[in-house]
Amino acid sequence: MLSVLANRTYRHLFMAQVVALIGTGLATVALGLLAYDIAGADAGAVLGTAMAIKMVAYIGVAPVVGAYANRLPRRAFLVAMDVIRALVVLALPFVDQIWQIYVLIFVLQSASAGFTPTFQATIPDVLPDEKDYTNALSLSRLAYDMESLTSPMLAAALLTVINFHWLFSGTAIGFACSALLVLATTLPRSNARKSGGGIYDNTTRGGRLYLRTPRLRGLLAVTLAAAAASAMVIVNTPVLVRSALGLGQSSMAITLAAFGGGSMLAALLLPRVLGRFSDRSVMLSAASAMTIGLAVLALSWSGHASPDYWGVILAGWFVLGVAYAASITPGGRLLRRSSAEEDRPALFAAQFALTHVCWLIAYPLAGQVGANGGMGMAFGASAALALVGTVIAFKIWPKEDAEVVAHTHDDLPADHPHLLQGHPGGRAQHAFVIDELHPHWPIR
Repeated sequence: MLSVLANRTYRHLFMAQVVALIGTGLATVALGLLAYDIAGADAGAVLGTAMAIKMVAYIGVAPVVGAYANRLPRRAFLVAMDVIRALVVLALPFVDQIWQIYVLIFVLQSASAGFTPTFQATIPDVLPDEKDYTNALSLSRLAYDMESLTSPMLAAALLTVINFHWLFSGTAIGFACSALLVLATTLPRSNARKSGGGIYDNTTRGGRLYLRTPRLRGLLAVTLAAAAASAMVIVNTPVLVRSALGLGQSSMAITLAAFGGGSMLAALLLPRVLGRFSDRSVMLSAASAMTIGLAVLALSWSGHASPDYWGVILAGWFVLGVAYAASITPGGRLLRRSSAEEDRPALFAAQFALTHVCWLIAYPLAGQVGANGGMGMAFGASAALALVGTVIAFKIWPKEDAEVVAHTHDDLPADHPHLLQGHPGGRAQHAFVIDELHPHWPIR
């Protein structure tokens, strides 16, 4: 896995990702405490709305980026997005109204919606070898998991000596370092398809390719289950720990670290697991585990839970972390298998936007149900949403998911280059992806 770091360009990009993630992790803890400081027991509802705004920004901005960002210098664009994010988080400690949080979150996440899919689509160009790219995906997932584990622990340590407002400064430093690392890197020229159609065609192309691919529709359904679990963790941890259990700021950070620790363990085991089992088996098993875990927490929760219940929450968060990582880590492999090189940026942008529709549903659900009906009902609602995603995934993701799919081209002349190269002897021998020559998945 670590062998890909020998590539200087990828090494710089990976370091940029790591420092930005650590800063973002500090902001996650700080934002929860800021919401509790301003809204008290209604912090869950505030965070739920803030996360919904984040999803709206992701869903609206990412497709535009996927369609048009290839017209801009890739490195300059990534650096500009980092600078905007740094400036926004520096303003967050000075807010004292809920609406101000919402405005700044929208600007911050709009910049992230520009940065993230562009960054993700750059990695396959930097590492064209499939094995290297797979290792990079595992390393990236491990970076996310390490952030989930270490950032809350770092935040807990810092909170013993500073006020939580200063955590936002750490986020700004992370974005600044990310911008400097990207600036010091020479990125390959984008191979993205040049935008030639209208606004509608360009911004919806990635989504249309995505939704016509059965395995990606299954990925989207699994993401709904993952969103249900992660939304419950992110939105309601401050209320669960601070209000319901009566514990302190450091306990909240440790609780989030339990989720990160489970995710990290899964990331370390997944390369070996994915070598023995299919992506589909691993992801659907993980979605089922999240559904069961949320249901058990719903049944065991008491509205008058004591601080002793913290151990149950820690164990539950750890299990959810393991299942969450197992459900989403193989997603990058599916995207690579399902896209031609020239369509990859649009497909990554579509993945970014469409999967965040799931979080747009899950965040307000977890926050509003928790605020109005209590944590038991929030656990139950999240379990129900995870069950919906899991059942749909089992139903629409074909058990036989071969890379080469039998099909014909009756509309092409016999001397067409695609037939000569991809169908020697009249039989398909190329990986099937949705594109101009293959607008629909073969019916089997």
